[in-house]
Amino acid sequence: MAVTIEELYRNYGILADAKPEDLSQHKDAYQVILDGVKGGPKEKRLAAQFIPKFFSSFPELADAAINAQLDLCEDEDVSIRRQAIKELPRFAAGENIVRVADILTQLLQTEDSAEFNQVNTALVSIFKMDAKATLGGLFSQILQGEDIVRERAIKFLSIKLKTMPEDAMTKEVEDYIFTETKKVLEDVTGEEFVLLMRILMVLKGLQTMSGRQQLVELVVEQAFLEQALNPADPDTVDRLLQCTRQALPLFSKNVHSTRFVTYFCDHVLPNLSSLTSPVAELDIQLEVLKLLAEMSPFCGDMEKVETNLTMLFEKLLEFMPLPPEAEGENGENTLSDEPKLQFSYVECLLFSFHQLGKKLPDFLIDKINAERLKDFKIRLQYFARGLQVYIRQLRVALQGKTGDALKTEEVRCRPFSIDLFHNPPSYKSTVTLSWKPVQKAEAVALKRPSGEDMGAGSTMKKQLSPPLPRRDARQIYNPPSGKYSATIGNFSNGEGGAGAARVAH
Repeated sequence: MAVTIEELYRNYGILADAKPEDLSQHKDAYQVILDGVKGGPKEKRLAAQFIPKFFSSFPELADAAINAQLDLCEDEDVSIRRQAIKELPRFAAGENIVRVADILTQLLQTEDSAEFNQVNTALVSIFKMDAKATLGGLFSQILQGEDIVRERAIKFLSIKLKTMPEDAMTKEVEDYIFTETKKVLEDVTGEEFVLLMRILMVLKGLQTMSGRQQLVELVVEQAFLEQALNPADPDTVDRLLQCTRQALPLFSKNVHSTRFVTYFCDHVLPNLSSLTSPVAELDIQLEVLKLLAEMSPFCGDMEKVETNLTMLFEKLLEFMPLPPEAEGENGENTLSDEPKLQFSYVECLLFSFHQLGKKLPDFLIDKINAERLKDFKIRLQYFARGLQVYIRQLRVALQGKTGDALKTEEVRCRPFSIDLFHNPPSYKSTVTLSWKPVQKAEAVALKRPSGEDMGAGSTMKKQLSPPLPRRDARQIYNPPSGKYSATIGNFSNGEGGAGAARVAH
């Protein structure tokens, strides 16, 4: 026989009137309240409020109470679900926190926006009670749960971690996050990788120089820089782009980009024209050259500079043609069928060459023979001439517009040309890349995209190239087994905590 509203109130009164030390004697009264989950909508809503209120007084009924509340969390009536979810943090005590976190994480899959927000609020609430235990439930679902749960749990962490109070984000908690995130990174999609990097970059322990170096090593593993590039595979190309973008904010004068720059020079530049873009509308050659230009100021390994400069020099020659020669009626040379000059490509390559050239200023004199250097200067002069013509045409086209409209990427090539015309070549010009905003010197550090707001059924904003397919499509970022963790090394604050064990309920 179903429990009635009157019975629920009567047994609630018994428990409410009992002295704390006598509560355990009223087990039958609490059982009646637990049975309320089998009643109608009104009985269920009352049970959702009454069960957690006396939960701590009946440890022998703890499992039955949590399971009863979980039944209410899965009820067909959304108002009952919301009430039950709202009360779930009251069950989060001691060893139950991991289980409650696990349950709440699974509930992230709801498509009801109000319910979804309620789950988020509840997770944040128990995180503040016991961060590590809550993370145990979250990571348990990330590693073993359904795809939709995994996706939303990762996104929850990527957005909410940075809002958690400092006293919750202890060294032990940060160690645990790093340890568990490394496990997740053994099998991720491109979209997940971006979010997991966002999680790690929030950790204070990884914002030191040594911490950033560890993150660079982690990205190196994900980028497969030990393997030759397959330019015909769009997923391989996309992986490299995604990983390079994540590494960019980490580079500094002390955390070098040498491995990425060298890989681009050794494997990407020789295959530039045959790269397969992961997105049809993306100019993959320009995108790659932009990334190389942004990394080049932080290339610090002198042993690699000469090799990289040589590759950049050869690629520059490809995009800087010799002046066309045609003999006119008087025997004089005239220009005809002038090739189209790739200003954007040359800007990127010249910037990269200029940045690396600062480290080896005698490269053009000592490593390039006189004939090649003469040939290079002829090409550079012809390119500069074409640039001047283009600027004049541009000024006519933009006549009457503001001066800012004339600050095109083509104009940015001029300082490089002037420097390299010097004898010997100079590397003194300071130039901001045309696609980068002009900033003060100390604020030029590359910034990560800001986090997006979460919402039920929402999709994550696309990166420049789309995320790779889900894990079940088998096109995944899957570092070689047994190699990943050993190469990354330990978190600088020390590894802490064992893997989260999934709690059955």
